This record gives sequence, C-alpha cells and structure tokens, in this order.
Amino acid sequence: MPQAISSIWVYLSASPLLWLTATLWAYLGAHWLHERSGRNPLVNSVSIAVIALIAVLLATGTQYETYFQGAQFVHFLLGPATVALAVPLYNHWATVRRLILPMTVALAAGSVTAIASSVGIAWAVGADPITLKSLASKSVTTPIAMAVTEQIGGLPSLTAVFVILTGILGAIMVTPLFNAMRIRDMRARGFAVGLAAHGIGTARAFQVSDVAGAFAGIAMALNGIVTAVLVPLLANMF
Repeated sequence: MPQAISSIWVYLSASPLLWLTATLWAYLGAHWLHERSGRNPLVNSVSIAVIALIAVLLATGTQYETYFQGAQFVHFLLGPATVALAVPLYNHWATVRRLILPMTVALAAGSVTAIASSVGIAWAVGADPITLKSLASKSVTTPIAMAVTEQIGGLPSLTAVFVILTGILGAIMVTPLFNAMRIRDMRARGFAVGLAAHGIGTARAFQVSDVAGAFAGIAMALNGIVTAVLVPLLANMF
C-alpha cells in the first residue's frame, strides 16, 4: 500500500495542475484564517500561504522549478493585474486631479526614499553590488521589479524575495502604524501603503476601505512607472 501511494505521489507531483491547485488552496485557507481572526493584520493571508507552501515543498522534497511549472499560471496573471490598476485611476480621476500636487510630492518622496533607504542600509552593512542592485526596486510589484533588476544586472529571483517580504511587512504594519500616527484619511493611508508595499499592501488596503484600496492601486501603478525609470538611471550614474 505505501508503495502504491508513493507511485501515485510521484505521478501527481510531476503535474503542473497539482501545484497550481496547492497554491490556490494555500491562499484560500490562509484567507479563511484571516477572516476568522477578524482581519487581524498580523494574520496575513500571503505570509501564511507562503509558509504553508514552503512547508509542503520541504516535506515532499519538491524542487522549486517543479513547483513553478504549476504556479507560473498565477505568476502570469500578475502582469494583467498590474495593468488593470489603471481602472481605479480612471474611476477616481476627478479626485486625483484635485490632489495631483500632494500626490506628486508624495510619489517622488516615497519612490526616492524606498530606493535610497534600502540600498543605503544594505551598503552600510557591507552588501555586495549584486544584492544592492536586487534591492533597489523592492517596493514595486514583482513583474516590474524583476524586469528592472534584470536590466541593471541584479538577480531577479532575489528581488522577488525582497518584494514579497516588503509587501508582507507593509501589509502587517500599515493599520497599526497609521492608527498610532492618527492618520485617518483613507486616501493618504491607501496611497502610502500602495507606494511602499505594492500589490500585497494594496490588497490589504482594499480589505480596510474601497477608497484606500483605490488610492493604493493608483500609487502602486505610478510608483512602478517612476521606479522603472529612476532605478536604471541611478544605476548608470553610480
């Protein structure tokens, strides 16, 4: 019987459909826990799903390349999802137009700070040039970050790790941080988390407020454009 189960597992583990299904179920289970916790920011759906999938891969001895054959279908959707962020920008264009000056200032300050702080801290503790290049675009969504990193000679796979960690930490910290700072304006809260924590932060913003989510999506899209231009430019200068 154990040999039969082993044979079935060997067959299933080679199928991309298995790992696509595992990814979806991991997220659905993590989201269920998040809802049951009263949407506690510490019970983050993405972080729980990531931990669960890592545990499964380690327990089964599955290589990442094998897993990604199934997960690549979800990864592919990141691109269209990023482009679709133009929709909230269109829907809230009247408000955006009224706030164009403060949003532009916040965008410039946030983009430069995200790049300079991560690269500066890593440089101060002795990180090598490849790591510095891989860190520069950590605050934008994964497809843009990986493309920018590849362009400047970093490691896209390392950048993906930094992007995920940044998003998870941002999503966990955003609500208690802004509550402690007594920032109640959902437009400001959403714009800040979308700028700093890309898609994962934007998903968290939508859980709190539709307005926060819309402005998070706008910030995420605009920061992706600015970072895609700014990081290669700075890399060539330095």
